[in-house]
Amino acid sequence: MNKEVEQKIQKIREQLRKHNYNYYVLAQPTISDFEYDSLLNELLTLEKKYPHLITKESPTQRVGSDLTKNFPPVKHKFPMLSLSNTYNKNDIFDFDRRVRENLGANEIVEYVTELKIDGVSVSLLYSNGLFQKAATRGDGYTGEEITNNVKTIRSIPLRINNNNDELSNISEFEVRGEIFMGLAGFKKLNEERERNGEKLFMNPRNSTAGTLKLQDPKIVAERPLDIFVYYLLSENYEFKSQSENLHILKQLGFKVNPNYKLCKNIKEVVEYCRYWEIKREKLPYEIDGVVIKVNSVKQQNILGNIAKSPRWAVAFKFKAKQVKTKLNKVTWQVGRTGAVTPVAELQPILLAGSTISRATLHNIDEIKRKDIREGDTVVIEKGGDVIPKVVSVEIEKRPADSKKIIASEFCPVCGSLLFKPENEVAIYCENSECPAQVKGSIIHFASRTAMNIDGLGESLVSLFVDLGFLKSYADIYDLHLHRNELINIERLGEKSVDNLLSAIEASKEKPFAKILYALGIRYVGAGAAQRLAQSFQSIDEIIGAFPERIESVKDIGPSVSGSIKNFFQNEKNKIIIQRLKDAGLNFKNSEKDEIEDKLNGKSFVLTGTLPTLSREAAKELIIKNGGRTVSSVSSKTDYVLAGEKPGSKFDKAKKLGINIIDEAQFLSLIGATKND
Repeated sequence: MNKEVEQKIQKIREQLRKHNYNYYVLAQPTISDFEYDSLLNELLTLEKKYPHLITKESPTQRVGSDLTKNFPPVKHKFPMLSLSNTYNKNDIFDFDRRVRENLGANEIVEYVTELKIDGVSVSLLYSNGLFQKAATRGDGYTGEEITNNVKTIRSIPLRINNNNDELSNISEFEVRGEIFMGLAGFKKLNEERERNGEKLFMNPRNSTAGTLKLQDPKIVAERPLDIFVYYLLSENYEFKSQSENLHILKQLGFKVNPNYKLCKNIKEVVEYCRYWEIKREKLPYEIDGVVIKVNSVKQQNILGNIAKSPRWAVAFKFKAKQVKTKLNKVTWQVGRTGAVTPVAELQPILLAGSTISRATLHNIDEIKRKDIREGDTVVIEKGGDVIPKVVSVEIEKRPADSKKIIASEFCPVCGSLLFKPENEVAIYCENSECPAQVKGSIIHFASRTAMNIDGLGESLVSLFVDLGFLKSYADIYDLHLHRNELINIERLGEKSVDNLLSAIEASKEKPFAKILYALGIRYVGAGAAQRLAQSFQSIDEIIGAFPERIESVKDIGPSVSGSIKNFFQNEKNKIIIQRLKDAGLNFKNSEKDEIEDKLNGKSFVLTGTLPTLSREAAKELIIKNGGRTVSSVSSKTDYVLAGEKPGSKFDKAKKLGINIIDEAQFLSLIGATKND
């Protein structure tokens, strides 16, 4: 009887694998959803009745029930190298010239061109035809294990189709690919989040990266993740070419992007790049360029690698996407420091996977320089493919009734008269009780880089301010007095409120430097706060110090000292500080606040995703070791700390000859390890 049941289970599994392949890889389903669900339910029933017959590659085992508490490091057997970037046809011809110079004039060189999917790089490990493990790229040598989450992606086979005798000796192998989220799925996900009152994702790549690091694989399974694979590595099989590699991947049941091309010469490569830069809008997923590879593996081996990039491959990066739309009007937005900035309210338009209806205009001087007017047709671009900005104006399309934009005289939130400091382009609302500033200052105070109060995010702060529970960040430490009222708020409940109150209590342990930064004093960033906390024994010492004493601290100038004095001269701020002291916050220096001068004031720009350090953690280490972080690359930048998908800052650093380092090199600089 068990033999018959086992055969039946095996037959259903094979049917489901075939239908999964047809649907998720080929996009050619041969049965209806109802028929598929019936087969799956039949298998679930049998496996429930005979649990000893369940195998880990069964289609029912894609979604695990255990939470992933951490993502342990995985050392790559074969390094996951990054690619050098090119930006125009001349760069592509230069790449071809370098290839030929290294191979010899008589060599015939073919190239394989593949679409560069804008997703998250992943390594998939298989043994004896079964999926074993998945890991992120990390620093190219060590990534993080994300097996439980990757298993939920149905276009990834848990068991390969190995019916070819020639391929039967490929027992242990690794597959490289790019996990992504299609545009339709991304749009649907954001629509659902909007209905639930959740924060929207900025773009498909960010949502993909965030999803892969979720702790619950059940949530991951509900997200529309997909994959295209592009490389198979094995010590048991010698490939002749990249085109053969792609062909074998398809034979084994993997999803390979169908738009790759074998090019006979570099002119065909350039034509391919031009074609897809124009046609990329027609694709149902995001691409940010084309990957160009020497086809012959023998030639690849001759060319070898330089540093972390292969000589035989390069990425052609597309220009940032731009669209044209109408600027309906300009509104003014108040930040936590009181800075009032102009925002373009646009005719909604789709750009790089998301609908854009607002874009930054920076300041009134920028508006004048670009001659931007209400009613204009403007060119919109996503800076770094994330933040929308107005690039230029189509003057020839300007309507007769366009309106010049005039700087606001009064705060759009509280109505107070605005102030423009000398030698600054920004204008400010100086009313500390302005509701916009109150919300902004509390959000900053609770943020991860400041007091790190888990659960007290933007939406909850806004709600608590509107309901009257919070009038300043000092009120955060009185929220425990309102526990019963908070529990009765819709969407909260007892568990959520108790978790929040615990996080608030835990924040009292933060060191002086963190608290000083959390106060939100204008010009006092994390680095300045750290240096001040090291130079002064307590906040009372800072309050009583003369400007000259404050300016004696490294990198602290008159604008910072003036801002500090103004902040502490305000009677309301003095009351808030006393309330925070009474709540038990630490306003005195301690050994934890000391700065080691290993980096000796060196400036760092961070770009890309680091393998083990968050952006905030890396900044903290830089500041703690006497360095400083800056937002943009210039000739004065000392180091660019680069992770995966570094973007334009990386490229600018290369052109300027700035020292580019990875996480491992950075940790070596400060004498730390990944486990410190």
